[in-house]
Amino acid sequence: MLDVDGIETFYGKSQALFGVSLNLRQGEVVALMGRNGMGKTTTIRSIMGLTPIRSGTIRFHGRPVQTLPPYRVARCGIGLVPEGRQIFPTLSVRENLMATAGNGSRWTLSAVYDLFPALRERESHLGDQLSGGEQQMLAIGRALMTHPQLLLLDEATEGLAPKIRRQIWRCLEILKQQGLSMLVVDKNVDALTRICDRIYVIQKGRNVWQGTPAQFLAEPMIRRDYIGI
Repeated sequence: MLDVDGIETFYGKSQALFGVSLNLRQGEVVALMGRNGMGKTTTIRSIMGLTPIRSGTIRFHGRPVQTLPPYRVARCGIGLVPEGRQIFPTLSVRENLMATAGNGSRWTLSAVYDLFPALRERESHLGDQLSGGEQQMLAIGRALMTHPQLLLLDEATEGLAPKIRRQIWRCLEILKQQGLSMLVVDKNVDALTRICDRIYVIQKGRNVWQGTPAQFLAEPMIRRDYIGI
């Protein structure tokens, strides 16, 4: 479904990614792990075309997308839940959701509200009147309204209260059960290893490890050397 092969990405003259590669199959949930500043967000941004790569390839269903602008990447079927949520603060919950609504029958307002009942209750509230957890639910719902085949989640539960984090992870489990493919970045290793099928670890913009959750848990040195503080 998604094939990222040897991508190199720069911010000005500073290189952030050095040949990062990963792949994701239909229906899989893949985790991208690493300490802060190691290139996880840059990888997500590169896939979406927000920070264009200088070399390497990114293919979605076999089609090269690395030269497309972000809106065309989204139209290919890739949805983004960005770090920091980035909802529209002066639009209502309903307006935030309708602003990105694409053509399709799966993700309607009703379907998003069924997944996140709190949003139905806050439908007329403005984005900046929501709690952090509600904003994250809205960011996920907004991405789903584009009818994605692949959902990219950057820091899915960062800064949220434990109760809200559990709600978000439960919703991601539901999406996985429904067959939605996802690439997830988050610091909650325990939750990630429960939900994901495979894991990639990057360090200073380079691949350093990949494997299954069982293999990851069986190698505590990987967690100590590349994930822990």
